[in-house]
Amino acid sequence: MVDLSPHRFTVTTPLYYVNDVPHLGSAYTTLVADTIARFHRLQGQDVLLITGTDEHGQKIQRTAEGKGLDPQTHCDQIVQHFEALWQALNIQYDRFSRTTDPRHGAIVKDFFARVWAQGDIYPARQQGWYCVACEEFKEERELLADGHCPLHPTLKTEWRDEENYFFRLSRYQSALEQLYAERPDFIQPESRRNEVLKFVQQGLQDFSISRVNVSWGFPLPCDVEQTIYVWFDALLGYVTALLEPGEEPSLDRALAQWWPINLHLIGKDILRFHAVYWPAMLLSAGLPLPGAVFGHGFLTKDGHKMSKSLGNTLDPLALVQRYGSDAVRYYFVKEIEFGRDGDFNEVRFVHILNADLANDLGNLLNRTLGMVKKYCQGQAPQATTAEQAPDNPLRILGLALSEKVLTAYHHLAFHQVCEDVFALVRAGNKYIDDRAPWSLFKMGQQAAVEEVLYSVLESLRLAAYLLAPIIPNLSTKIYQQLGFTLDFNDWPSVAQQAPFPQHSQWGQFPLNSHFAPPQPIFSRLELPADADVSP
Repeated sequence: MVDLSPHRFTVTTPLYYVNDVPHLGSAYTTLVADTIARFHRLQGQDVLLITGTDEHGQKIQRTAEGKGLDPQTHCDQIVQHFEALWQALNIQYDRFSRTTDPRHGAIVKDFFARVWAQGDIYPARQQGWYCVACEEFKEERELLADGHCPLHPTLKTEWRDEENYFFRLSRYQSALEQLYAERPDFIQPESRRNEVLKFVQQGLQDFSISRVNVSWGFPLPCDVEQTIYVWFDALLGYVTALLEPGEEPSLDRALAQWWPINLHLIGKDILRFHAVYWPAMLLSAGLPLPGAVFGHGFLTKDGHKMSKSLGNTLDPLALVQRYGSDAVRYYFVKEIEFGRDGDFNEVRFVHILNADLANDLGNLLNRTLGMVKKYCQGQAPQATTAEQAPDNPLRILGLALSEKVLTAYHHLAFHQVCEDVFALVRAGNKYIDDRAPWSLFKMGQQAAVEEVLYSVLESLRLAAYLLAPIIPNLSTKIYQQLGFTLDFNDWPSVAQQAPFPQHSQWGQFPLNSHFAPPQPIFSRLELPADADVSP
């Protein structure tokens, strides 16, 4: 990942298309973006997390007409579902960008003028097959044998023959190839980069940035009989989001503080728009390019593509309401290597959450605090890192953990973060069993008892802190039961008390802690009666 500023970090989700309510893929991208934003906040950086909705185009127009609504009413209704899901998932976004915002129109107009001044927009006739669902003309080589779009195989493409305005993408072929060569991390992961390189090497063709017979969109500044193509409009929603609330919109004002964006998170189905069209547009406008574009994989359910026709869709809001936000967040970042395709299976979901969060983490906290109460009269163990034996297995793991986790977060390897942190948690359970503090207490070895309990408490504290970007509610519960006042959802207080370089290191557990009464932090999950338990 590229940090363009040591003090600021900006990450975006896609601006989600509002033809329908949010699906599991939308939730996945957004919870990952929130995890990244939280991690950078823990490092003391100023962070801007941008999400939002893409609300123009023929697909929206037709969807609204089919429901007997005007397009704006339809958009407003769907946006409410996104906002409700983000709240349920504990997404702490900073800006919610809507492309129907009047301020966005001013940004699009300013940007269009810059590209127009470069001579990169011209009129021409276009013929070809058009996928309304993709809002995109398709080349013959991209279609299935029956002429359908592979991304929407149940929807027939439409033949179009119209006069449009085009962007000179072909002019930027060499510049893009130079970009990919000089900045190999611009497109991530490597598999996505290879896809883009192959596409670009075939030769870039100019693409149309206007549509006729589409009323739902911004009028083209040079020809009000046409509307601006939804993707040319939508990509600029990232820029509009950089305006301060209430700030008079202009391109210069929007770019003044937070541009360039560090990281665009997207699904791999919209990779071309972000990794080819977007940088070319920015180059035309004379603007710096983002740090990186990361295209993650698709999600399936029980090994099958989710589809309404198959009856196997999964409502992400219902999933959160049934199991809780931290459970959903943990499963998807831990079980799916970011960048690869991943699968949701409810039986595996429940087993993973019970094993990791209820058994390993929750039980370790409860049993340790119970022993503190019994063997130390509820007071913090009077031990320090300096008093630990050099071969203490928890100390050895803990001293190396911060750097490993920091590296994994920076490489968006969240599954590795979880594996490394839970290696320490599982070692804590084994350490208690091996050292048997109950036996040490009976033998009157109070110092040894307190050394054991201190080591485990520090392991729990460190684990909670390093997992806070992923499971902020559970990390807060652990920290507060250990006597801290931190709330990992209250970033101003976290910034004052817990800078990452300090709390991410082994040996920060205070000797004067006052413990809260131990309570279960994560109740064991039960499968619903209608869950599919077939192998």
